[in-house]
Amino acid sequence: EQDPADKEQAEKEQAEQDQLYRIRHSAAHVMAQAVLERFPDAKVGIGPPIQDGFYYDFDLGVDEDGKARAFTPEDLEAIEERMREIVKERAPFEVREVTAAQAEELFADQPYKLELIHDLAAGNVDEYGDPVQEAVPITVYTQDSFTDLCRGPHVPHTGYIKPNAFKLLSTAAAYWRGDEHRPMLQRIYGTAWKNKTSLQDYLHRLEEIEKRDHRRIGRDLDLFSTSPDQVGGGLVLWHPNGGLMRHLIEEFAKQRHLEGGYDLVYTPHIGRAQLWETSGHLDFFRENMYAPLDIDDQEYYLKPMNCPFHIMIYKARRHSYRDLPLKMAEWGTVYRYERSGVLHGLMRVRGFTQDDAHIFCTPDQVEEAISEVLGFSIDMLQAFGFSEFAVYVSTRPQKAVGEVEDWDRATEALVKAVEEHGLDYEIKEGEGAFYGPKIDIDIQDALGRAWQCSTIQFDFNLPEKFGLTYADADGELRRPYMVHRALFGSMERFFGVLIEHYGGAFPVWLCPVQAVVVPIADRHNAYAMEVAARLKEAGIRARADTRDDRMRAKIRDAQLAKVPYMLVVGDREVADGTVSVRLRTEVDLGDESVDEFIKRALQAVEERSGVEGEQVG
Repeated sequence: EQDPADKEQAEKEQAEQDQLYRIRHSAAHVMAQAVLERFPDAKVGIGPPIQDGFYYDFDLGVDEDGKARAFTPEDLEAIEERMREIVKERAPFEVREVTAAQAEELFADQPYKLELIHDLAAGNVDEYGDPVQEAVPITVYTQDSFTDLCRGPHVPHTGYIKPNAFKLLSTAAAYWRGDEHRPMLQRIYGTAWKNKTSLQDYLHRLEEIEKRDHRRIGRDLDLFSTSPDQVGGGLVLWHPNGGLMRHLIEEFAKQRHLEGGYDLVYTPHIGRAQLWETSGHLDFFRENMYAPLDIDDQEYYLKPMNCPFHIMIYKARRHSYRDLPLKMAEWGTVYRYERSGVLHGLMRVRGFTQDDAHIFCTPDQVEEAISEVLGFSIDMLQAFGFSEFAVYVSTRPQKAVGEVEDWDRATEALVKAVEEHGLDYEIKEGEGAFYGPKIDIDIQDALGRAWQCSTIQFDFNLPEKFGLTYADADGELRRPYMVHRALFGSMERFFGVLIEHYGGAFPVWLCPVQAVVVPIADRHNAYAMEVAARLKEAGIRARADTRDDRMRAKIRDAQLAKVPYMLVVGDREVADGTVSVRLRTEVDLGDESVDEFIKRALQAVEERSGVEGEQVG
């Protein structure tokens, strides 16, 4: 039973979130009013509240050159100023229920609203075009001169939106209803809070997020790049620095997998259509797959998942119950279609490598297998510096295969595993994979943001479809169960999360260059190269910076590159056989012998830590 104090706190937090929802929802309407006053002929789309803010979509028509009119910075400044005037007028938000015919009359000159009204009347969607289980009444909200198709809720009047507690942030292009074949609209993003202090705190957080943007850091540290025009959108090029880091991550993870009893396998990038028909991907996942390849008059598909190949490896020979559980792991590259508008650096791509694994087990082994995978996932994520987790159990979606009873039994096994590990969790109704329920693990980064990483999925469908068997103790053929598991999710996305979590200042063991030896003058170059050579022999990734440049410039460059250690050498260090140790945090540790520094650096590598005194965040 929930502690009364915890319950009271949860209710208080929920009330605050509800209040913010109303404020942001109302701010979106105020913004739309200001936009229509500035652009009377604009056509409006939808304007929902979202996490930390709101947005609204508009069709501004075309400019004098026949191109889609977009918002300018001057527009945003004027719209925001008008919003401040509107909220001071304290105009009430008034709601009324209308018929479809009345709504069509109200929005006769708004084609996007008319489309939504038609779908609302059919009982298929809500006012944002999102699917609903049952029809909702058609209601409109009016404040001052603006009326919108809306269910609410809103604040009582515009005065609840403080003029110093909101800000318009950015603009973007967005397809109507997210369909790339529909018109392109212009979206304004904004944020709104209870007071000025909360707004300023949020804007400061946005600045920190911008500083940690993995795309910028990836460019500055020469980790990766993309080339949409020549290589293709959503396809990542790993540069030497990023490639080395990826190798270190994979090497560490693969060793842990081998110690955990996994077998490493490798599979092709394409497979015949028949394989994907049998697995069900062509029925349930086709919209995320690329068009088929015609090879020798047969259709092949780029693989969107690795599981059918692992199943075929299992089928390649007979199995006894003594062989199970059988655990296969692969760092397998898959390809999934994503709309160009949602591609984002390493976080949303079209080609990515999963640290994928599949466990084939007997029915009485499945709970233990899931519990073991869950513990392994948490342990591995902690090894990379993550300590805060949110766990979700996702249940049967509308589009699914298998009997309901099997789904219920599998979901119960997942819940039991989570509870055995003492983890708090939430149920996500209807968000499981089409072939089984799943556990998702979100990690929290240094800025408190949640990122979905590990996924553990139960599957009673594919073993049936592919006719998998094992011989039990009596020699009878039985059907194995299957557990899908991706620990990091994808190497690309996990690497992007790591970049933003550490802001580029990675733990010493992951840094492409761990130490730079900086000679004060040219006469110290030989000693600098000698020190670098000794460090390399000890297993430390080091280099001597013998460029024809000033010492301070070399130190600055090393700090910008987030190199953990800078070892300055001059006349005294050459004479004493020492190095002057400086950290990337600009802390000066003074002189140490080369052996002492090697011990320091190797200890940081072993502990997978940053430099001394360094805090993540």
